[in-house]
Amino acid sequence: MKIPFAKLEIKSLVTEEACLALIADQKWASGFTCRHCGNTNYCKGKTPYSRRCTRCKHEESATAHTIFHRCRIHLPEAFRIMHMVCNEPAISSYELARKMTIRQMTCWKLKNKLMECVSEKGEIDILYSGEST
Repeated sequence: MKIPFAKLEIKSLVTEEACLALIADQKWASGFTCRHCGNTNYCKGKTPYSRRCTRCKHEESATAHTIFHRCRIHLPEAFRIMHMVCNEPAISSYELARKMTIRQMTCWKLKNKLMECVSEKGEIDILYSGEST
């Protein structure tokens, strides 16, 4: 379930769809289970790579309950930031903002989320949500 970033081909993650496909494959690698009713049957959801429970009709996106949950920047940019943080953990949010040409506070929030995951799990796990389960 953890992605070895040394083997991750970051250049292949240039589209939102490619990123969602990777997240969905990791998230539901052992099958879908509805978080509301426990049902394992699903159909395609309204958004790309989302799944909808056939019993209670609850829809879950690929990014829900992952490190990218409610991430406001495009997923390819988030993966690039994650790749930079993995390769150089001491990089500042100002440097990330300069390289990515996005707001410093946005970089700071994502970097803090990534570093929190590292401190709890020992490595970055895209399935980490920061929520206590």
